[in-house]
Amino acid sequence: MMGETYSSENTPLRLLIADDEAEFVDVIARRIAKRNVRVRKAYRGYEAIDILREEPFDVALLGLKMTDMDGLELLQLFKKIAPDLRIVILTDYEGEAAARDSVAHGAADYLIKPCDFDELIATIWRAALSKV
Repeated sequence: MMGETYSSENTPLRLLIADDEAEFVDVIARRIAKRNVRVRKAYRGYEAIDILREEPFDVALLGLKMTDMDGLELLQLFKKIAPDLRIVILTDYEGEAAARDSVAHGAADYLIKPCDFDELIATIWRAALSKV
């Protein structure tokens, strides 16, 4: 089940958002959920790991800097738990070099916050529909 990948736009995309900026996560999750996406939220890295162990996802949207865990560390743990999971990193301008490094460690893409909502949606769908 963990190795499943997204295959049809007729079924909701399964997205896990993990970032410690709770207000940002809540707003983005509400907006994304209106676009045929089933969203789960985590406000801490360890919470995200627990959620990922409970159910499969097509894409994870991860903050690079969280209070309890480094985003690159979380990315590596996610890849061990669900190797086919497509991961998009969200960071600010100061974290752009680390975000580029995350792509070398298996992230599908990264975005710099604040980013355009349509660009965010397009990046998530592109990651979901791309091959590993």
